[in-house]
Amino acid sequence: MRLPARLLSLAVASVLLTGCFSASSGPGGTSSEGERIRVAMMQPPRSGLSPLSDDAFKLSRWSTAETLVKLDADGNAKPALATDWRRDGRSWTFTIRDGVTFHDGTRLTPEAVVRSLTRAATASPKPRILDGVELTAKTRGDSVVVTTAEEDPLVPQRLSSPQLSVLAARAYGKKTVDPVGAGTGPFELTDVHGTSSATLDRYDGYWGRKAQAPGIDVTFVPDGTARAAALRSGEADIVEAVPVSQAAVLDQDLITEVPMPRTNTLYLNTGKGAFEDASARAAVREAIDAKSIVKGVYEGRADVAEGLLGPALPWADGLRTPVKRTAAGAAPGKTITIGTFTDRAELPEVAATLQQQLRKAGFKVKLEIREYANIESDALAGKFDAFLLSRATVLDSGDPAAYLYSDFGSDGSFNISQLADGKADKALAEAGRHEVGDARRKAVVEAEAAVLATDAAVPLLHERVIQGDAARVTGAAHDPRERELVTAETRIK
Repeated sequence: MRLPARLLSLAVASVLLTGCFSASSGPGGTSSEGERIRVAMMQPPRSGLSPLSDDAFKLSRWSTAETLVKLDADGNAKPALATDWRRDGRSWTFTIRDGVTFHDGTRLTPEAVVRSLTRAATASPKPRILDGVELTAKTRGDSVVVTTAEEDPLVPQRLSSPQLSVLAARAYGKKTVDPVGAGTGPFELTDVHGTSSATLDRYDGYWGRKAQAPGIDVTFVPDGTARAAALRSGEADIVEAVPVSQAAVLDQDLITEVPMPRTNTLYLNTGKGAFEDASARAAVREAIDAKSIVKGVYEGRADVAEGLLGPALPWADGLRTPVKRTAAGAAPGKTITIGTFTDRAELPEVAATLQQQLRKAGFKVKLEIREYANIESDALAGKFDAFLLSRATVLDSGDPAAYLYSDFGSDGSFNISQLADGKADKALAEAGRHEVGDARRKAVVEAEAAVLATDAAVPLLHERVIQGDAARVTGAAHDPRERELVTAETRIK
């Protein structure tokens, strides 16, 4: 009997898993205090788990590094390492929680907070949450005063970003930031094995509720089929980012699907090459059939994009007005290159579908596909005509203005489209000036429209979190912002 392709791929992946999971992830992970939690993560560390990079979100998802502020489900700022705060013009005063210790036993002090924030604010490049923001921090008694060059109503939300985690002095070398043994969360990061695995143990001196599990064993498994097979075989307890192609063949009781603020977008290079021409960008927009991608690649487990902001932000759709767009021109005569990466299993298939759709419209298209760690720098340097990216739109502050500025502002740190558009810059700046509330939301949607009018980005679809939890797992977080995964409440029954 011949196995269907998906079942065959799962079977092959199961054979390969033997070398994937560390020894601590297998038998022997049980103690009198319960079982350790085995987690299969999608992307390996790209910067040695430095919180100043996107690796910060791994630290957050493992509950090892914490910030002054956290966000509730609606994006409102709530106390964390800071117990309260108040604003006075450009300055915000945060009262630092008493009785908190770092994993190395040293105390959390206002001086420690200032050290961490200053390192982030002066980093090169800056964490993207600080794009366009000049921030300084100083101590004042048992508090920290954070001041920005211009009035910024989003300072508390910005300080919730995992990239602004507060770590012990030992973490900060001259050039690197090493979070091992330096956090304040319920789990202590004790060991990191390059890009293959990481180990965390419960921190019994935690200031909050003690973790219910004795530890976490993390394995980085970029191959989506292998991650799914790990859940199927029982080698992993929690699996992040289950590929759509594998979700259907797993036990549906083990799958949780949540709409998330993540958009699958084709960024077009406006700085040089074929897509300097706005009419050529418009031709790409007209040639793409996103509905067929959602149906064919995502098997209906995604939502067709109406804009850059999706159903995880339901207020956006009600505020939208028609966007004035450039008329589509002819396809350029030269070959265009679309780059994307393998870490998200669906993206290469989406790229292949886009290649077919664009060829049908007269484009000559070639693809360049690598692991994300090996392609990000080229994408940011504008070395591709187009780049297909799965991008979280409120990952940092809970507010999409920061994402829009980072990706489409003239001096945004993640401006893959190389966009420099005066109208868009003006709209982005306006969105950033408003207080949190209805006026800000309206300005954000107007900024989205200004970006869409340039066709620098063609939003395709909005993804959903597909997470796998073994039947014995209880208390795992299902976070659309991808900030939480294993919490103090997570355990193996």
